[in-house]
Amino acid sequence: MTKVLIATDKPFAKVAVDGIRKIVEDAGFELVLLEKYTAQSDFVNAIADVDAAIIRSDIADKEVIEAGKNLKIIVRAGAGYDNIDLAACTAKGVVAMNTPGQNSNAVAELAFGMMVMAARNNFDGSSGTELRGKKLGIHAYGNVGKYVALIAKGFGMDVYAFDPFVSKEAMEKDGIKCLTSVEELYKTCQYVSLHIPANDKTKKSINFELLSSMPKNACLVNTARKEVIDEEGLLKVFAERPDFKYVSDIEPGCKAEITEKYTGRFFFTPKKMGAQTSEANVNAGLAAAHQIVKFIKTGDKTYQVNK
Repeated sequence: MTKVLIATDKPFAKVAVDGIRKIVEDAGFELVLLEKYTAQSDFVNAIADVDAAIIRSDIADKEVIEAGKNLKIIVRAGAGYDNIDLAACTAKGVVAMNTPGQNSNAVAELAFGMMVMAARNNFDGSSGTELRGKKLGIHAYGNVGKYVALIAKGFGMDVYAFDPFVSKEAMEKDGIKCLTSVEELYKTCQYVSLHIPANDKTKKSINFELLSSMPKNACLVNTARKEVIDEEGLLKVFAERPDFKYVSDIEPGCKAEITEKYTGRFFFTPKKMGAQTSEANVNAGLAAAHQIVKFIKTGDKTYQVNK
C-alpha cells in the first residue's frame, strides 16, 4: 500500500490533518504522522519506507531524501521550497513540489498589517502618516503580490509593480502601473513590498544602492526571505537615512545592531509567520495531499519545482 508521511515539527491544525487523512485514505493510501519531532534523525527514520511526504518548514536535506528508499514525491505545503534539497531530489528521481497560491492571502495581509504599523510608528502614540495616496511598489507580481495590490487599492494607494516574468498587459488589466526596471521601482515608491524568491540571482540583491534611492520616509516590507537582503547595505541605509524603516517577518542576522541603534524604525515578527493563519494552514495541507494523489495515480507534475 502507498504510504504518505506528514512530517511537521510545527504541526498542521487538527482540521488540516483530518482533511489530509480523508484525501489520502479515500485514494486507498495509508497516512503516517510524525509531529513535534525533536531530532532530524526522527525525520530520517520516518521517511525510510514511505512513498510520499508532506512537510512545512521542515528541512528535507540530502540525508532525508536519500533515506527515503521508496520516496517518489515530497511536497512543501507552502510557496517557498528552499528547505528542500532539490539537487538531491533530482539525483534520486524524486519529484519535489510546492503549493503555490494557498498561503498568498495570509502573507499579503501580514505584509499590509506591518505596513500600517510602520506608517503609525509602531502604534507608539506619536503622530503617524496615512497610506492613502502613497506610492506602493510590489517587487514580484506573483500570487502574493496580486493580493497585496488588491488590498492597497482598497486603501487608495498608487500601486506600481516590477516583475520581468509578468506582462505589462496583465498588470495593467489589474489596474497596476508596470515599471520596466527594479531601479525604477525603488526610486519611485515610498513603500516597497518584497516577494522575490531566494536564489543565486536574488540573494543580497536588495542592496544599499536600491534602498538609498527610495523617496523620503521610505519603508521596505519583507515577507520573502532574509537572504535576499544585503544586510551590510541595510545597516548603511539605517545609518544614513533617519527616515528609513524596515519591517519583516524574517529576523535579519543584524537584528541586534538594528534593535540597539534604531528604535521605532523596524518591526520583526518573533518567527516567520506569513502563512500562519488557520485558513492557510488548512488550504496548503489539503493542496499538498491532492497533488500527491494526482501524481501517484496519474503522474501529474504540474507543481514540480525540480528538474
